[in-house]
Amino acid sequence: MNRRTLLQMLPAMAAAGPLSAAAPKIDSSAGFRLGVATYSLRGFLRPQAIEMLKVLQVDSISLKDFHAKIKGDVADWALARKEFEAAGLRVASVGNITMTVDSDEEMEINFKYAQALGVDGIVMAPNLQTLPRIEKFVKKYNIKAMIHNHGPEDKNFPTPQSVLDAVKNMDGRMGCCIDVGHTARTGTSILDAIKAAGPRLHDFHMKDLRDMMDKGSQCDVGDGKMPVPEMFKLLRQVKYKGNVNLEYEINLKDPLPGMVKSFAYMRGVLAGMQA
Repeated sequence: MNRRTLLQMLPAMAAAGPLSAAAPKIDSSAGFRLGVATYSLRGFLRPQAIEMLKVLQVDSISLKDFHAKIKGDVADWALARKEFEAAGLRVASVGNITMTVDSDEEMEINFKYAQALGVDGIVMAPNLQTLPRIEKFVKKYNIKAMIHNHGPEDKNFPTPQSVLDAVKNMDGRMGCCIDVGHTARTGTSILDAIKAAGPRLHDFHMKDLRDMMDKGSQCDVGDGKMPVPEMFKLLRQVKYKGNVNLEYEINLKDPLPGMVKSFAYMRGVLAGMQA
């Protein structure tokens, strides 16, 4: 399916209803919800991205600023929220946002952006120096800091534990967005990371790898070595209430088939947990 064909088919696909009668649109019986990090759809403008999200049958997203610019027209923040909500989509978080400029002005615009979109938290990539200022704005806006670990290349927060060590004496809203792919590439057990994060686990990025040490081996969820059933069971056990957001970083020009397949697998895992 080429890009032009995909875009032509999207309205009909969105109108066709659920992907299958066996897979309900929303399944929160595990306590958490499946969502999408819209970085997955970075190759598409907001209208097309919304139609694709309808096909995926999710009700909440983590919004990347490809689809509503932070430094753009402030009026567009409200418009973006209105358009997503009209499509049955809640913006649960925004990001990933780089937050390494240690100034009130920089922090304020990021938190005002998040507030306008009605989110629970900001997925972010800060450094140690900006954490105290971030905490101040977390308290001011009651918006969580979801600090994203970026693996061995990340000098600030390579692992979830590095986040936990940095925020352990801070407000409880200062916590983790665990990215399972980046976590695995550090040699860290994802299951141990979930247990260690506890109530400071605020967001979760899902992907799969054929080689758990190779970023370039990302594949459709279910085709790799990621222990998805064990992760989902543990998330339920620790009573995680946030989103598990698919962050699909491959097949930039034609991501929808692989995303549909990934959701079919994840929904199958959830259905198996209820059997």
